[in-house]
Amino acid sequence: MAIFYRFVGRITISQQMEEIVRPLGPESLLLRGARLKNTKEIFGVAVYTGMETKMALNYKSKSQKRSAVEKSMNSFLIIYLIILLFEAILSTILKYAWQAEEKWDEPWYNGKTEHERNSSKILRFISDFLAFLVLYNFIIPISLYVTVEMQKFLGSFFIGWDLDLYHEETNQRAQVNTSDLNEELGQVEYVFTDKTGTLTENEMQFRECSINGIKYQEVNGKLTPEGFSEDSPDGNRHRLIESVLFQRNRLPASACFKKKPTEFLNKEELFLKAVCLCHTVQISADQTDGADGPWHGGGTPATLEYYASSPDEKALVEAASRVGVVFTGTTGDSMEVKSLGKPERYKLLHVLEFDPNRRRMSVIVESPSGEKLLFTKGAESSILPRSKSGEIDKTRIHVDEFALKGLRTLCVAYRRFTPEEYQEVGKRLHEARTALQQREERLADVFNFIERDLELLGATGVEDKLQEKVQETIEALRLAGIKVWVLTGDKHETAVSVSLSCGHFHRTMNILELVQHKSDSTCAEQLRQLAKRIKEDHVIQHGLVVDGTSLSLALREHEKLFMEVCKNCSAVLCCRMAPLQKAKVVRLLKTSPEKPITLAIGDGANDVSMIQEAHVGIGIMGKEGRQAVRNSDYAIARFKFLSKLLFVHGHFYYIRIATLVQYFFYKVSLQVPGKMCDFPSKKFISDLTFLLATG
Repeated sequence: MAIFYRFVGRITISQQMEEIVRPLGPESLLLRGARLKNTKEIFGVAVYTGMETKMALNYKSKSQKRSAVEKSMNSFLIIYLIILLFEAILSTILKYAWQAEEKWDEPWYNGKTEHERNSSKILRFISDFLAFLVLYNFIIPISLYVTVEMQKFLGSFFIGWDLDLYHEETNQRAQVNTSDLNEELGQVEYVFTDKTGTLTENEMQFRECSINGIKYQEVNGKLTPEGFSEDSPDGNRHRLIESVLFQRNRLPASACFKKKPTEFLNKEELFLKAVCLCHTVQISADQTDGADGPWHGGGTPATLEYYASSPDEKALVEAASRVGVVFTGTTGDSMEVKSLGKPERYKLLHVLEFDPNRRRMSVIVESPSGEKLLFTKGAESSILPRSKSGEIDKTRIHVDEFALKGLRTLCVAYRRFTPEEYQEVGKRLHEARTALQQREERLADVFNFIERDLELLGATGVEDKLQEKVQETIEALRLAGIKVWVLTGDKHETAVSVSLSCGHFHRTMNILELVQHKSDSTCAEQLRQLAKRIKEDHVIQHGLVVDGTSLSLALREHEKLFMEVCKNCSAVLCCRMAPLQKAKVVRLLKTSPEKPITLAIGDGANDVSMIQEAHVGIGIMGKEGRQAVRNSDYAIARFKFLSKLLFVHGHFYYIRIATLVQYFFYKVSLQVPGKMCDFPSKKFISDLTFLLATG
């Protein structure tokens, strides 16, 4: 069977009597609505057709979610079915007991035919049993499911019609993808939420960076070392990278990489150029046309509109543009950069795509001087261990400081290749990318081989603002007795800072930590200490912080102890989480002995697994695509709408469906004795009237 997200193939193109082999992977697949931007034509291959299309595969593989009310209805129906069978058997036995006397076996008004007298007693018993079964079939409320489905379907329109769930800025209403879980919204006990794009706006703003061990802040479109401002006495001497770049750009373009990159000036330039080159940002096609390109006649940059799948990349490229190093677009296989108006062209040789396991992405480019360079950016946990030179210790301190301020951090590094090294790299990449067997494993090995012995350039700090009324919504959920868990891939310090600012953790809460554990023994010992501490301080509210590595160890052999600690905490924050780990955490709570109703809410493709795993999945119509919305049960535009969805719609849906189901079974309980005694039982309220009253 075809697996859409792990497509492996290759295409052979005959061009000028030469065969060119190119790899095909998930990144090559064109989705509906895709447009050609930077090329006039493409070579296309039709794959996954018919029942192997994405729509067909998703339809088959999607699990069916059922509400707790529906499950209880099935249980009650089984009980009523047993009652029906018991009544039919009992009535059949009583009939034969009554007909034991000859005068009642064949009364004058109901004489038997010759065929009936000679028929088998077993067949007569079965026939009588089935007759009583049909006679008592009213015990099973056949119309219950139809009425319930109508009530759910009609009731789901109220969510879409609710103007309180309408977001005017984006012109988006609440969306209902399934009506089977309406009442489940009113029974939620645990909420699992992503951070970026769900609690935050996912609108990144560049704030600070660290270059060669020195911290810089952006002041009026210029990078200023920490402690200096434009009004300071030493401002003209210390403050601006722009002046450094101006001096560097007085040299020939090819001279930038002829010196050893250990000089301070070159490190600054390398850092900004790495930011401008290591990304997948695109520029609108009409902005790259014209004689001056994105520059006015006076040498000042025009406003460029960047498009990127990652808002972090867009914020960094825009920040570099404001400082004076501008990414002006791609032409064929070349990337163009202007440093204060001076154009430079880098040939893009390879892109090492980002994946959640490596937590970094890289590009290999050829500089104007002909050198082969690797630029890498990613999480500090994946970049710093692979760096062999640069201001590693100072940068690590700066990254922690950025994280404490609630900034999203990325580290930037580079590596030079000798001609022999690049030849080896190119050969390995080609072999791995064109392999038809175990391509992912081979690519991972090659990427690890390439992204090593790095020279650290610095780090960046990007701010992601909280959405409106996030703190009030989380506090309302807490007052309603719902526990909120935040599952994020961000750094520990960043996640804690955002949790404090959004009200997930409050200042009086005792914060417990289960982080940076490398072995089962240390993790188990820490869990025991946390459990003991919670018992001793049972009056105080506790919050737990756990990272992805420690979580894997805890779930391996100490799942029961970990669950005990988590359930005694008012709030739990899981950081450095992979997408599959999010789903595991949701499954852990979902399958616990208490069987609580869980809700997962997220906005990106990395949240799809936990959205599908939870009893109720809610997608945020954010800026990371529509994967979460398409795979969710409900979709809303902002996190603040969650309180109205649960406390109003969920509450009333549960009351309506509970009353409707109770009415049906109450009606049956009244009809049973009436039918048994052959008295007509009165139907007090018609089904349709009741449906309209409760709908």
